[in-house]
Amino acid sequence: MYIDQLIPFFKAGMNKEDAIEMEKYMRNKFPFLGIRAPERKNIMRRFYQESAIIKEPFQADFVASLWMQPEREYQYAAVDYIERSLKKLEKEHLLLMEKIITTKSWWDTVDLLAQKAVGKIAKDNAEVIHETIEGWASSDNIWLQRTAILFQLKYKENTDEELLYCYINLHKNSNEFFIQKAIGWALREYSKSNPTSVKRFIEGNELAKLSVREGSKYLD
Repeated sequence: MYIDQLIPFFKAGMNKEDAIEMEKYMRNKFPFLGIRAPERKNIMRRFYQESAIIKEPFQADFVASLWMQPEREYQYAAVDYIERSLKKLEKEHLLLMEKIITTKSWWDTVDLLAQKAVGKIAKDNAEVIHETIEGWASSDNIWLQRTAILFQLKYKENTDEELLYCYINLHKNSNEFFIQKAIGWALREYSKSNPTSVKRFIEGNELAKLSVREGSKYLD
């Protein structure tokens, strides 16, 4: 029902010229409707106002339905809805997050899901780290690897330092750009809370140049 309410809003906002530019920016990995971020956010606000979805329990079927749509704006809509529904996320929703992280995967959706949805679920249910995220860290899927490295991104002083460094060490020799970048990003964010520890870790480990450059940005 909710997706049937949203689709007409998106269809009305289509722009073929913008779609071509957006597809090119995303390396032609996904088709686009051509709805730029400000307009998409306006559409979502109207949708939330005219539907009752925000007042309902978390709608996993709505997210799954959006993820099945071909155009990328629908995945962005799903991520937007998830962000607005973080307080409603429960342990059982981690399976849905895994599914959408590993489907139509790219940094534009994975990074937000990692640090917000997965980060929130793991903070509320620490057992999922051992039960699930540990498996992601050692999986063959780079997007699950990246999520395991990034899910503590906003934990600040509550970061499990030992866990962060463990996951980084699993992949410090990776040649994959998105993993090297994630390592640097995670270290850079944690350095805001514990620069001494991050500096010591960087100096004591052989990391990719990209990871070192990114991770050292806020260090003396």
